[in-house]
Amino acid sequence: MGETTGGPVGPVWRTWLDGEEIELPASINGIRAALPPERREQFDEAVGAAAAGELELLLGHWAQETRPDLRAAQEAVFRRLEAGDSTGFIAAEDLDA
Repeated sequence: MGETTGGPVGPVWRTWLDGEEIELPASINGIRAALPPERREQFDEAVGAAAAGELELLLGHWAQETRPDLRAAQEAVFRRLEAGDSTGFIAAEDLDA
């Protein structure tokens, strides 16, 4: 769990964006604090209505929502794939075990 200047405080998930490791908040309070104020009520409603077994996946989704730059990069990849451009992607069956 890490603490970085300008990043989340407390538990974090780590992922990559443009070749750089980034941290996302990994607690309910951390995610809520990192969201813009206008999204917090929607987050609270989603968490409050979630089944226990779905909570980790839901929190992962909302953690990503704290980084609009990450969401934009993900959307760009999906648009490329939808357009039929699979440049740089490797099929799972072609990966070495």
